[in-house]
Formats: sequence, C-alpha cells, structure tokens
Amino acid sequence: MKKALFLDRDGVVNVEKNYLYKIKDFEFIDGIFDLCKHYQHLGYMIFIVTNQSGIARNYYSEGDFHLLTEWMIDEFKKRGIIINRVYYCPHHPEISGACSCRKPEPGMILQAQEEFDIDLADSLMIGDKERDIEAALQAGITETYLFDEKNRISNSKAKRIVHKLDEIWK
Repeated sequence: MKKALFLDRDGVVNVEKNYLYKIKDFEFIDGIFDLCKHYQHLGYMIFIVTNQSGIARNYYSEGDFHLLTEWMIDEFKKRGIIINRVYYCPHHPEISGACSCRKPEPGMILQAQEEFDIDLADSLMIGDKERDIEAALQAGITETYLFDEKNRISNSKAKRIVHKLDEIWK
C-alpha cells in the first residue's frame, strides 16, 4: 500500500479567494512547492481534495474549474512535482442536496484510497478549515495539520495547527 499527502486547495495550495476560477487570480501559498517536493521525495503520492460549491452556485462551470486545475498541475510539473489527482466536490447541500464527497464527508479521500491503494493510516492531510480535518479523521488519517497562516484559530481536532507550511516538515 502507498502513502499519500492530501491537500486542500483554497487556503493551502493557493491564497483563499472567494470562488476562485481564473488563472490570473491564482496565487500559490509560500512554501507549497517545497512541502510537496519534500513529501514526494519521501515517496508520498500527492492528492488535492477540494470543495467547489461555486460550480453548484453557477459562479463558474466545471470546464472553468478543469482549465484552472490543468494549469495548476502544470505549474507543479514545471517544478518536478507530480500531483497524482485532484478530487473535487461540485455540490452544495442547499442547492444540489447532500453528497458523500463534500468535506467534512470523507468521500474524496476514500475514492483516492480505493483507486490508488493508499494506506490512510500512513498518510497525512493538510487543510485550512476544520471540515478538512474532520474528513481526514473520518477516513482514518490521524496525521492532520490545520494551516492557519493568519493565526486566527486556537482550537482544532488536528494533530497540530501550523502557521507556515514548512513547520510541518522542518
């Protein structure tokens, strides 16, 4: 079985901006490339798991999301980093109803586990919201980090709250 690094997108991979779907508005978080290189070097597969309710809200289309995602993956590739897959939930419970993929549900993580034979007990999750941590814990990931760049969160179910991404691995 393989080990994996699971990352939330908005707020961990890129600067949080409401309903981001345009390449020109995308800004990578400081340290994300070094973090991914470190874990890739240790043999971790890398997955992004992201709620994208802007699709259900008709703020942008799945096509818009895929264009941005392809560009983002290429930016990682340019730096020698392989993103094995990006899983996304296009739903919103008040619009499209309940689903098993929208975090805090663990559906996206469990789908990656099934498709890639991942040992979730030997994997880790980095998120910027409690729902990211809850999804990981429900899936069986115990090594969880809540990334709080602005130092606003004082309580979490996460193993650790970090304010810079390099605090996770240095």
